[in-house]
Amino acid sequence: MKKQTNDEFVFLPLGGSGEIGMNLNLYGYGPEANREWIVVDVGVTFGDLSTPGVDVIVPDPAFLEGETIRGIVLTHAHEDHIGALGWLWSRMKAPLYATPFTAFLIREKLREAGILDQVQLIEVPLGGTINLGPFDVTFVTMTHSIAEPNGLAIRTPLGTVLHTGDWKIDDDPIVGGVTDSGAISRLGDEGVLAMVCDSTNVFVEGSAGSEGGVRDALAELIGGLKGRIAVGCFASNVARMDSVIRAAEAAGRRVSLAGRSMQRITSAAKHVGMLQDIKPFLSEQEARVWPADEILYLCTGSQGEARAALSRVAEGTHPYIKLSKGDHCIFSSRVIPGNELSIGRLQDKLTDRGVRLYTEKDHPGIHVSGHPCREELRQMYRWARPKIAVPTHGMRRHLAEHANLAKDMGVPETVTPRNGDMVRLAPGPAAIIDEVPSGRLYVDGGRLVTEQGEALHERRHASTNGVLIVSFAMDRRGKIVSDIDVRAIGLPGDEQSPLGDALDDLAERAEQAVMKLKGPALEDEMVIEQAVSRALKKASQQIWDRRPIVETIILRL
Repeated sequence: MKKQTNDEFVFLPLGGSGEIGMNLNLYGYGPEANREWIVVDVGVTFGDLSTPGVDVIVPDPAFLEGETIRGIVLTHAHEDHIGALGWLWSRMKAPLYATPFTAFLIREKLREAGILDQVQLIEVPLGGTINLGPFDVTFVTMTHSIAEPNGLAIRTPLGTVLHTGDWKIDDDPIVGGVTDSGAISRLGDEGVLAMVCDSTNVFVEGSAGSEGGVRDALAELIGGLKGRIAVGCFASNVARMDSVIRAAEAAGRRVSLAGRSMQRITSAAKHVGMLQDIKPFLSEQEARVWPADEILYLCTGSQGEARAALSRVAEGTHPYIKLSKGDHCIFSSRVIPGNELSIGRLQDKLTDRGVRLYTEKDHPGIHVSGHPCREELRQMYRWARPKIAVPTHGMRRHLAEHANLAKDMGVPETVTPRNGDMVRLAPGPAAIIDEVPSGRLYVDGGRLVTEQGEALHERRHASTNGVLIVSFAMDRRGKIVSDIDVRAIGLPGDEQSPLGDALDDLAERAEQAVMKLKGPALEDEMVIEQAVSRALKKASQQIWDRRPIVETIILRL
């Protein structure tokens, strides 16, 4: 008879469920009061128009404070899987485990954060196994749009989970091995308790396509062009870089890298034996004087990032790279949702310079996704045959549709957790058994602040409502002894309603608000500021239908 225990095996996403990006997944084992944990991936997402001044957002790991963390396992080197390590490792302080390419890039990230000497980073060979307390974790080779993507077979006394990470099925991935279907099928034979699986392309029928096909399409396109060529792609996609470089060399062109991340990724790739037998890259200075028909620039910035190489080229501010009429720019990348406007502006600026553009819309085949479409998902379920499907890496609609697909494939149980939902995988039926604190932290001015941080709240408010700055002098008796100066930031005026007239009216409203105060109130600057703020916000509502931030400066004489 087996000894009865209170051990449970649980899955807990703190990021990446109900969103694409910012992955932070936890697996716990043991009794509720004394669980041991492993962390899978520690990623970022990026700011948008709703987070003015914030470029990087990370998951909130507050739940992990005081918990026993056996290790942090990284599936691959995309920013949404490793990008938050520099910010969050000190809140976890557990060893890191990654395969060589990923480990190389993690070292660079930790060095930039100034914590490399504090962190234990263990390189795991492809296909290797590590023991982390009650967890035996085996790295399973996958294919994706980066080198060395891994799934994880997480074995415990209560069952095995296949955590797929980001993946696709590609029989010709250019670099690295193909998805290890044999290992996944053997897991299926052993018995997979649950599969936690990528949902990004669940609405797309068919298969994502092969990097081998992209190689052929790029070689044909690049080989037929004259003039300078710039290619924008994700620097992390080493296979795509390899295809572009070899297409350029076949066309008699030399390659120059434009963008810091291009340099960093090529260093990592060469460190693990990739990008071999290619000619040395030209520096941007060397490429500047190279014949136009014999140069190709491999550039960062395909998503319209303001400081990336392609944006500086489009603006005409890049110190070395100039594109004009007769030149070409190939976008070998997809449009990430949310980046449509920035990419459109970038492409318009390049077009204004006379540059001809090539995208996957008008040249199908020059890009393929790194995530599985529906037929690939079906194949994964045929290989793994899990008892429980736990869709992740997707918006709510993605997770729900993925759960439906899993049911159609005969999976007995499905769970679609939100960030913070603790899912019991075993023993007993799968179920959400708890909700823990989760959320986001913003990297703001080099500091981590909460979603409710005052500075970001004020910037959001100012961005839509504007700012009023009021200044005047008062004597010790509370009498105003100067003109009241009111200045505006972000508030409109026109010929019919000049801004100056409105500000004069606001100065009168401020004076009236102060004159209504009596006795001790005139000695309390906070009371005066609040009175002025209320009066000016009320007046601004009448003038502009806005309630601006009001900053009052009082000089006591």
